[in-house]
Amino acid sequence: MSVQPYQPADPADLERALKIAVQHVAGDRAEIIEGVIQPVSPTWGDEGVAESIRDQIHARVRELGCRTGSGNIDLPGTPNWYVPDLAVVPREVMAKDAPSILPDQSLLIVEVTSPSDGDTDRVTKRRRYAQFGAPLYLLVDRQDETWTLYSAPGALGYEHAEGPHPFGTPLRLPEPFELVLDTGEF
Repeated sequence: MSVQPYQPADPADLERALKIAVQHVAGDRAEIIEGVIQPVSPTWGDEGVAESIRDQIHARVRELGCRTGSGNIDLPGTPNWYVPDLAVVPREVMAKDAPSILPDQSLLIVEVTSPSDGDTDRVTKRRRYAQFGAPLYLLVDRQDETWTLYSAPGALGYEHAEGPHPFGTPLRLPEPFELVLDTGEF
């Protein structure tokens, strides 16, 4: 019997194992933001904004063959694992038994700021979602009482920003949604 030489594990496998372990140790509602594990505990105000958006886009989301949720989003090759406040994802992507999706598998990602994580949503997540191809990123900033819709993702960030606009200003979601949201309830 010979001793096998040490073979290091594939770094991608180690990254994935760590991200999945965080979910099991920290609970199903934890994020990894630039390597820092943070529990996700949305406020009722955050939930209210997400529900308002969900209610307004529900019919169109179903027409598109999609679903809404706040499941895990992985950013492979980075120390990041996000749990957005709301995402619109094609049904076939959600049907898979994977623990997460990639940002470019979504149609829309929504983050609602709170005092404890506002800068993360405004800066870090916006940059990372763009780098990983999320086509639309809606930032609902409850502290500033504004919304901004980002589109045209690229390696350096989003190339287009609609806003910031004060709550109450109608929000036009572009293709494939083609509808206007009432932001007065935000």
